[in-house]
Amino acid sequence: MSNFLKHINLPKDLRQLKSEDLPQLAKELRKFIINIVATKEGHLGASLGVVELTIALHYVFNTPEDLLIWDVGHQAYGHKILTGRKEVFETNRQLNGISGFPKRSESAYDSFGVGHSSTSISAALGMAIASKLKGENKQHIAVIGDASIASGMAFEGLNHAGVTDSNLLVILNDNAIGIDPSVGALKQYLTNVKKGTQKQDNIFEALNFNYSGPIDGHNLPLLISELERLKNVKGPKFLHVITTKGKGLKQAEHDQVKYHAPGKFDAKTGDLPLKSKVEEAPKYQDVFGETILELAHQNEKIIGITPAMPTGSSLKYMMEEIPDRAFDVGIAEQHAVTLAAGMATQGLIPFCNIYSTFLQRAYDQVIHDVALQNLPVIFCLDRAGLVGEDGATHHGVFDLAYLNCIPNLVIFAPRDAIALRNIMYTVQLGIDFPIAIRYPRGRGHILEWKQPFEKIKIGKGICLKKGKHIAVLSIGTLSHNISEAISTLKQKDDIGHYDMQFVKPLDEKLLHQILKTYKAIVTIEDGAVIGGFGNSIIRFANDNNYKQKVITLGIEDEFVEHGTVGQLLKLQKLDTDSIRKQLEHLLFTLNNG
Repeated sequence: MSNFLKHINLPKDLRQLKSEDLPQLAKELRKFIINIVATKEGHLGASLGVVELTIALHYVFNTPEDLLIWDVGHQAYGHKILTGRKEVFETNRQLNGISGFPKRSESAYDSFGVGHSSTSISAALGMAIASKLKGENKQHIAVIGDASIASGMAFEGLNHAGVTDSNLLVILNDNAIGIDPSVGALKQYLTNVKKGTQKQDNIFEALNFNYSGPIDGHNLPLLISELERLKNVKGPKFLHVITTKGKGLKQAEHDQVKYHAPGKFDAKTGDLPLKSKVEEAPKYQDVFGETILELAHQNEKIIGITPAMPTGSSLKYMMEEIPDRAFDVGIAEQHAVTLAAGMATQGLIPFCNIYSTFLQRAYDQVIHDVALQNLPVIFCLDRAGLVGEDGATHHGVFDLAYLNCIPNLVIFAPRDAIALRNIMYTVQLGIDFPIAIRYPRGRGHILEWKQPFEKIKIGKGICLKKGKHIAVLSIGTLSHNISEAISTLKQKDDIGHYDMQFVKPLDEKLLHQILKTYKAIVTIEDGAVIGGFGNSIIRFANDNNYKQKVITLGIEDEFVEHGTVGQLLKLQKLDTDSIRKQLEHLLFTLNNG
């Protein structure tokens, strides 16, 4: 068999191949992706599904002069391999390696940095308008999935593009799935189009796009022919392409949710490793999912809402057992928040589960529709703090800071699974304010987490350990690292540790006790230090004329790149060893001051 991929380093090499050689290249590219992702992990299914489309786009268009944008970027592995990153692709998503998403600073072929959904059409349209104003003859292509195109921002871009004469090509990669299966009326419309049963007018033609398709996204000759034709069509164009997520790997085609990002697997068989029989602490998402289901069986007013993350949030448990009270609203964070607000006005108890990084997309709704009206919406913010290999676009490190300034909003960060269960139990008993509960990706440390529910007093902190000279104030699950760090100190009796639990409202009574007792204060959070928990402690100390030094540890004023959570915590000096060293240094300074 030929090995075409071996000789391709850039798209100009690809364009030297005969069109009849491209199907063989597609096989090689799939195998390359499978072999590396099997051992290095990453987003598998989406990239396998667009292998032919990726080849066709770089074969037909003159990238990087022609501008190509991949929405979200889960599907861009083939693109990266064909655009100069084949030899370093094994570093994908690893510390100091290439990013798992297209990134402008990484390659001229990455026209726009992505990671969150539904931005591609707006960005490509902006580029197309810029090209026209500058008198440049370029192509501008946005590749967007059927889940992402249902988002509001994508519709805003389509709506604007349809009244321009910009040279824009929108390619709909339609595989009926995002991370979870696509939902909503637009999904049904696209299904009807594929089946040939759609009787209404074509929605994209109604928006003034020159529509073509649907066509088979795995048929390279057809793709190339249609892309060559569309190059010469003026104005906004829309190509509807049907693909299969996970194409070329039997298990990935069969279980598209699991193989979206499967972790390590056998490259030859496609099989996932057998799960260890060793008992592990649960993932925080499962603590949420099992707890809301348990509570919902007891309280018929409880509603679950997630924007396209039923599996990732574990709301799927409630959706399976109580489907009329659990909603996947698609990639629509703004809608999810205001939907919850509307429900709250009618006496329901909405738990709105959104990844921390994605709540950024609904910031106005949190302020205007929820907090301003003081509605008791319960935000459960999964993937708070550092999330690891997905990197800067996905870290949930801004939530404490951007929520901290919002009036009426209570902010709680559980230190473990038991605290998460108890706060969920507490708020469903009845609150007259909105609350954000933020917790990390991954597992906790407690095996016996299903303890009898206990009510948590709002705004109350906890003393975990008393000390003599330094008080460490923590929020959230970093409490575990801190306790370990203190336990290894020779002068551990000098260090007190307090889990403040609430960033807002602060436990002022406890803070007065702490500030009257200790010589120095250290705050530790897995969020941005600017505007976060530590800043609130400094302000409290200043407002009450306390003179102690307050040291704030957290995420510095930078975008944290990708790596394992452990590696990133170490870089941010939030791992156990770094915390121990910083406490040792502070003790030395106090004792030798």
